[in-house]
Amino acid sequence: MLPLKEKDKVIIQKLLASGCCARCVLRFCCIGVPDAYRQTRQETLRQLQAFISTPEDRKSSESTVEEGNNNSQNATVSEPESKRSKLEPEEPAPDSSVCMVCLGVLQHLSDVSQAVQIADTVKKQQYEVDTLVLSISLPAQMCVREHSCWLHVKEQVRAKCGVLGRDDVIQVKEALRWIMQGLLAHELAGVAVVAKSALEVSVGFTHPETDADCHFLASACPDCFKPTKNKQSVFTRMAVVKALEKIPDSKFMKHSPCPPSRPGTSCTPQDVQCVHMSVFVAGRYNKFCRSLPQTPWLIDGERRMESSVEELIATPVLAAFRAHGRPFALELLNPHKSKLSEENMKSVQQSINASSDKIRVRDLQMVSRDAMSRMKEGEEEKTKSYQALVWTHKSIHKDDIAFINHIKDLRVDQKTPLRVLHRRTLAVRQRLIHSMSANLLDQHHFQLSLKTQAGTYIKEFVHGDFGRTKPNLCQLLDTHTDILELDVQSVDVDWPPALSD
Repeated sequence: MLPLKEKDKVIIQKLLASGCCARCVLRFCCIGVPDAYRQTRQETLRQLQAFISTPEDRKSSESTVEEGNNNSQNATVSEPESKRSKLEPEEPAPDSSVCMVCLGVLQHLSDVSQAVQIADTVKKQQYEVDTLVLSISLPAQMCVREHSCWLHVKEQVRAKCGVLGRDDVIQVKEALRWIMQGLLAHELAGVAVVAKSALEVSVGFTHPETDADCHFLASACPDCFKPTKNKQSVFTRMAVVKALEKIPDSKFMKHSPCPPSRPGTSCTPQDVQCVHMSVFVAGRYNKFCRSLPQTPWLIDGERRMESSVEELIATPVLAAFRAHGRPFALELLNPHKSKLSEENMKSVQQSINASSDKIRVRDLQMVSRDAMSRMKEGEEEKTKSYQALVWTHKSIHKDDIAFINHIKDLRVDQKTPLRVLHRRTLAVRQRLIHSMSANLLDQHHFQLSLKTQAGTYIKEFVHGDFGRTKPNLCQLLDTHTDILELDVQSVDVDWPPALSD
């Protein structure tokens, strides 16, 4: 039975007579029981009509049905034609006319066929989920019709309970979700429709026939309707709601009928859209230096032929990879598979490492959006370790670069580099180079290791950027220098957490 009260009768009578569907009648009676909306609209209408009928009406109806079944030709009591038209037939005919408020959404667009259409879209896109949230977009003019219907029964609703107001009326969206929950769960084999989920399934409706219903609000409340670049119409749902909150009831009723007129057609459903919330994958990586042409090297006074610079510096890079690595994170947009086990992540990591000899990944794992702030914190506040291959114009020896190993906490002033000036504000930024070490490779090349404050421009520190970074390596060595290779060995932030091999 529907949880109705005696004072609901006058509301039900007014709404049914005005062309309101059975489920919208429940909404304006402030019935917040989901199961009341899940029964068929025909059954809901039958119960509403039974509720508003008097005991004498019900007794007379039963008597009429019994006499009909017995084929009695001599009825002792003849019901008035007007009363018989209200009571017969016993099972009310379906409310075939389109509801003046929901425009058919809670009538013809909330049945099994609509659930099948939504479920088919989700199935075709092959989302692997346990839950989904149903997002519903309704035409803005429905707000005007609902406000009009509220003014039509406002006195009766408040007579029922003085504390009830416009906000206590159940929203069409909420009623539709209640109806579709069980239907969708059945069609999707157990996928629950919940209030919050990573998968959002959007269902939209339009009703061109009544688009003009809210146009009078533009002149009544012009400050609520301002054109925007991203909106095709100024009559957005938010703008209409804002205008309805400002317009006086008397002014509204001059421009809009109460109750609203009956429409001739139902809403038209739009294409179902599915979007999964982004998921984030994080880990650490190291790059390997690229090979250079075969060059004779002079090391410790002995001439040697080495295949590449890579062989000279690969070992420390590998050691750095095992201990550190640079944090990274990937945002996967609209993923169709969002739950990966540790074994899945290890398999992905192995595939990445096997696909190239230029990069290695470790500690690959799923992280939350909130955890991404840890990486940003490392970029802005922590220290970074670099390894660079430096070229010098003049010939150098070990003694020429030995002093670099003793430099500690060197402060440098860096004017915005020319290479990023198009996207960064022109300013002089002071950065700290905590330590450096140099390893001679030949008379014109050495390996430079640095530990710096995050945000230091290493390339500009090496070549000076036409004097925009001071001091720079050119000044320290008194010769032109340039950077050939640069590798970020680590960002000194303990994120993401290390995983066991």
